[in-house]
Amino acid sequence: MESIQSIKQRFGIIGNDPTLNRAIEKAIQVAPTDISVLVTGESGVGKESIPKIIHSLSHRKHGKYIAVNCGAIPEGTIDSELFGHEKGAFTGATATRNGYFEVADGGTIFLDEVGELPLTTQVRLLRVLENGEFIKVGSSKVQKTDVRIVAATNVNMFDAIKKEKFREDLYYRLSTIEINLPALRERKEDIHLLFRKFASDFALKYKMPTIKLTEDAIQLLLKFRWSGNIRQLRNVAEQVSVLEQNRTINAASLQEYLPTGSTNLPAVIKNTKAESDFSNEREILYKVLFDMKADLNDLKKLTMELMKNGNATEVQEKNESLIQKIYGNEEDANFEDAKEDVELLSIPQNVTPKPIQDASDKYHFAEEIEEEETLSLHDKELELIKKSLERHQGKRKLAAAELGISERTLYRKIKQFDL
Repeated sequence: MESIQSIKQRFGIIGNDPTLNRAIEKAIQVAPTDISVLVTGESGVGKESIPKIIHSLSHRKHGKYIAVNCGAIPEGTIDSELFGHEKGAFTGATATRNGYFEVADGGTIFLDEVGELPLTTQVRLLRVLENGEFIKVGSSKVQKTDVRIVAATNVNMFDAIKKEKFREDLYYRLSTIEINLPALRERKEDIHLLFRKFASDFALKYKMPTIKLTEDAIQLLLKFRWSGNIRQLRNVAEQVSVLEQNRTINAASLQEYLPTGSTNLPAVIKNTKAESDFSNEREILYKVLFDMKADLNDLKKLTMELMKNGNATEVQEKNESLIQKIYGNEEDANFEDAKEDVELLSIPQNVTPKPIQDASDKYHFAEEIEEEETLSLHDKELELIKKSLERHQGKRKLAAAELGISERTLYRKIKQFDL
């Protein structure tokens, strides 16, 4: 069995992080078997190295090794790519085609971004894993294949299963052995080592002196989050190598090549509710409007109650409570205006409703209430203000006190209605 260090040298893997070493060790141990392996980790951590290690150390090393990016193949053609198709199976199928599983018979297939597979393709893949059988698109003939499947994904598979985007049975068949590669920010001791390796490679490639980092630049390098992992680090090293005239790079120069606001920040958590945020806000708004409508109906009922029994003080207190519930407390800027507007619904205490004499009067009184409810708020306000001013010979102070509003508000209403 080859050592971890020799494997690193053979496949160009840089770093001494314990979690990285453990991942390579698991790949070495599982390689001689035919067990399916699932490689997990963020995009850009180098997941493609693990299946190569597994294939090269297995008894299939002389067979074909095919890497397939499942996320790059259109959904309509991925079944044909993986399993092949018969001539005439669909428009454009002018000849029979062998799929990857037929071509790689006796070898290894690496399914990168396996979490992007359509559900129909997942069913076909599950059959291959269970008994090594598949059917070409447009055919009814069952064919056999002997392939080792190594898959990789940067998707949280349990979330995908919960959202019914990935089959749970397929996940457990793929992940007999799961190998997780750590993110670059979790391998801080390896960051500068990798940067130096990339800088040296680009110096040879572009035939120029190797760049070097000052101590403050190294600290900036270590603090940066590297959301794109090794791929992003390599990209930055190449940019600096090509564009900088000064071959000694300080923190200020390096900062120009790093996205602003990304140093040492917490991980970005995907918002699983993004698709439903708008509908949720709309539902909340509807609920608030319905509640306000119910409260305003309560105000109307209280006004009718006042017309019926003349208990203005009790109704006024209930009005105050409902106004605060709808519009907020007295600290709100709109509270006073809202209060004054709603108070106009109240009837002066000295207005006594017509008593109900008998059952027929009950119906008559109900009809009168129904008619009152059809009046607009504008008409109701105008009528009450006119009556109060007439009763007090135009004295605004007395009329305002009777109406239960401020003199300032009454003056505003007089101007508004042009009385």
